[in-house]
Amino acid sequence: MLRSNRIPIAFLLAFVGAAGCLAAGNLAIAQEITGTPGAPSATTTVDGSYLPNPPSRFGGVINLSAKDSKPYWPPNVAPAKGSPNVLLILTDDQGYGISSTFGGVIPTPAMDRIAKMGLRYTQFHSTALCSPSRAAIITGRNHHSVGFGVIAEQATGYPGYDSTIGVNNATVGRILKDNGFATSWFGKNHNTPDYQYSVAGPFDQWPSGMGFDYFYGFMGGETDQWTPWLFRDHTQIFPWREKPGFNLITGMADDAIKYLNQLNATAPDKPFFCYYAPGGTHAPHQPTQEWIDRFKGKFDMGWNEMRKQIFANQKRLGVIPPNTQLTDWPQGQAEFGGATLPEWDTLSAVEKKLFARQAEVFAAYVAYTDHEIGRVIQAVDDMGKLDNTLIIYISGDNGTSAEGSTIGTPFDMAAIQGIDVPVEDQMKFYDAWGSPSTTPHMSVAWSWAFDTPFKWTKQVASHFGGTRQGMVMAWPGHITDAGGIRTQFHHLIDIVPTLLEATGVKAPVMVDGVAQKPIEGVSMTYTWDKANANLPSTRTTQYFEMFGNRAIYHEGWVAATTPPNAPWFMGVGKFPDVINGYKWELYNIANDYSESNDLAAENPEKLRELQELFLVEAAKYQVFPLDNSILPRILAPKPSYTAGRSEFTYTTELSGVPNSAAPNILARSYTITANVEVPAGGAEGMIVTCGGRFGGYGLYLLQGKPVYVYNFLGIEKFRWEGADALSPGKHTLVFDFTYDGPGMAKGGAGVLSVDGKQVASLKVPHTIPAILTIDESLDVGMDTRTAVDDSDYKLPFRFTGTLSQVNFKLGPSMMSPADQAAVKEIKKNVNN
Repeated sequence: MLRSNRIPIAFLLAFVGAAGCLAAGNLAIAQEITGTPGAPSATTTVDGSYLPNPPSRFGGVINLSAKDSKPYWPPNVAPAKGSPNVLLILTDDQGYGISSTFGGVIPTPAMDRIAKMGLRYTQFHSTALCSPSRAAIITGRNHHSVGFGVIAEQATGYPGYDSTIGVNNATVGRILKDNGFATSWFGKNHNTPDYQYSVAGPFDQWPSGMGFDYFYGFMGGETDQWTPWLFRDHTQIFPWREKPGFNLITGMADDAIKYLNQLNATAPDKPFFCYYAPGGTHAPHQPTQEWIDRFKGKFDMGWNEMRKQIFANQKRLGVIPPNTQLTDWPQGQAEFGGATLPEWDTLSAVEKKLFARQAEVFAAYVAYTDHEIGRVIQAVDDMGKLDNTLIIYISGDNGTSAEGSTIGTPFDMAAIQGIDVPVEDQMKFYDAWGSPSTTPHMSVAWSWAFDTPFKWTKQVASHFGGTRQGMVMAWPGHITDAGGIRTQFHHLIDIVPTLLEATGVKAPVMVDGVAQKPIEGVSMTYTWDKANANLPSTRTTQYFEMFGNRAIYHEGWVAATTPPNAPWFMGVGKFPDVINGYKWELYNIANDYSESNDLAAENPEKLRELQELFLVEAAKYQVFPLDNSILPRILAPKPSYTAGRSEFTYTTELSGVPNSAAPNILARSYTITANVEVPAGGAEGMIVTCGGRFGGYGLYLLQGKPVYVYNFLGIEKFRWEGADALSPGKHTLVFDFTYDGPGMAKGGAGVLSVDGKQVASLKVPHTIPAILTIDESLDVGMDTRTAVDDSDYKLPFRFTGTLSQVNFKLGPSMMSPADQAAVKEIKKNVNN
């Protein structure tokens, strides 16, 4: 008879079976063990077709006592032996003619260094816009295939345009992470829907949800480089508070170097995948003064002469064919959609001075960004890892930006909403251009010139001015044709398959139980061998589409629509029917590198063939429905935590609520009510604010007096202020605004009251048209980034009384229908 303290045999057998009393060789999946099997340091490579990798079964032995058992540690997943580290660098808004590496007049020695170590690619392409290009480079799939037919802020409810990288499109970060790489992302993240920027998440569309272990950067298309809306993983950080003179271009290089050194110290054999995407040189152009000073007088020659210099440099370097023609300057011809840019010699002396300054600051930003990239590359070299690091450095995610208007701007949020600041007013900011008091952008004419030798700019997917990028690639010992040039036609979607082939990692067929879309790019590794320098491109076909402008490349030919309107008009004007109303052009780029000779009239059959091919490719990759609207898509309803809400109540101090999740006060009447208690001795501080120095509003106490400031995009401020400080005790502050709609950008009347008594009133002539802010947040009880009025207070300007409640009550939107007429109202009402 068994004693009661013995283990029943049936239970023992069940326990042993569940624990898997197996020999170490009986693993459920094929593994290659390195080190001592079962030891904590053991690693394994796996097939990789199904991610995450299935857990290995216990490989030791379990008996009744530990002395008769054998432990077993699950092996760590590691890449195949000899796999390289990967440093993938992507700058912002830089066309083909910017970098010195591709003939530009701006020195980019870090890019030059990689070109000399490896290869320059002269027919490499983007999608023509930020979010779409970035979705393509991290997924290896066309931008419409992964929901990014346009930028995230313009998402609409169609599969190709919903700004969501679905679970069937695992990123290269996720793939490499599950195959043993340390994955990190620095800089710009423009691939998270803007309504998901808050702590409410969800976070599956943040870098962490896309397979990146570490993120240091900003959300959205841009941020102020001096006081960025910055995150480490999911948490806001404010490094400029501790570092006077902080600039994100240097800050992110510092953080990347620190991260890579820590990784190397902790796990020197673990390969890394570092995606390095600085905000430079997207607006705002904000380099340090040291860099600005280096370019004083360097652009006095003007944009037409600079264009000639770049063109000559490109021929000298061999990055354009000898027979390349410099395309025409836009002078109102039909092929330019009626767009005209002035010749430099026609400008006044004041205009020349201002525009030269704009280019000086932009060039400084380019050079500064490249310098900091060079520091990261040098850090990899200092760790002794440069020889086994595949470096890909792409100059720009699209052509140079034309979003600064034809005359440039000291405040880019004004320009993108159709508000021009006259040249004489811009001159007031001449010495401060690029400083923390400006968010500047340059004249379109510079942007066009920086896309030499091509036509058009960012946003225009139909022509290479919007889509041709300079790209260099190096991996010592594997890419041995140092300083070589490659002319094969390739695209951002080809980066992922190149990385997978170089690292020996498979594209998975299933991730988290979800079947994956095939990778749509092709590997570029065939170009690495010098003997293959002149092989035909393995990419034979590629479509392009953005805002209705479209093109199709096929075996040396390109068919492209003529843009009916220039992107710097911000959608103003009559657009043709998006399907049948566009003129088409035809180019044989095998003989006409710059697309200067339109052959459509001579080859109608070839044009028709390519037009039909575009329809086939567009149907395959979720391009339909085509849409040539711009602002209406920004205004279109989207998923949101604010949808359908007209009242918002806040009861505690908070910071970092994105504008997309905040009460939208634009184009409507609204009331803000705050219940506060003032202690003995008085109180001051922020009650509620959204936005800051370059657009927004704030309700606060200043030396005890109630103040409401409405900052009109940095151009002017409207102020309501009570005459008397609030006495100790409880008070109710109300700001009530009555909007003069319907329509956009209209004025209105505001009344500030305390305890039911009016203390200030003011009528304003206009309001912010469509976008209050993109890189500031709603804060309650404090102000965390920039002040709506710098002359009033210093951050964080915490409220020193007791804040019981802040309530917003919104009236109905008085926005006109989101069509071209609504866009016209922006300029009409603001410029009056």
